[in-house]
Amino acid sequence: MKIQHALTAAAWVCLSGLAQAQVDPLHVRSWAASCAACHGTDGRAQPGMESLAGANKDDMVKKMLDFKAGRKPATIMHQLSKGYSDEQIVAIAGYFAAQKK
Repeated sequence: MKIQHALTAAAWVCLSGLAQAQVDPLHVRSWAASCAACHGTDGRAQPGMESLAGANKDDMVKKMLDFKAGRKPATIMHQLSKGYSDEQIVAIAGYFAAQKK
């Protein structure tokens, strides 16, 4: 009986992780499009602005969460980052990390 409960619990954990991991790529691309004004189309910025294309995903997530929490000074990023959930931030960072530099 204990084994059956453990297997059932493990199955629920796996299934819930799959449900959360499935993010519509079109949604992610539309979220990332809001970054284009400053960081360029597909994250390839003009000189003087940070390019996001090909950047390390974990570094981008940390920066965005730091902006969101007010730990990193910014002119506008602290406001923009608050408009996204942590899961959206991870998805956006993954999108830009996958772009060619």
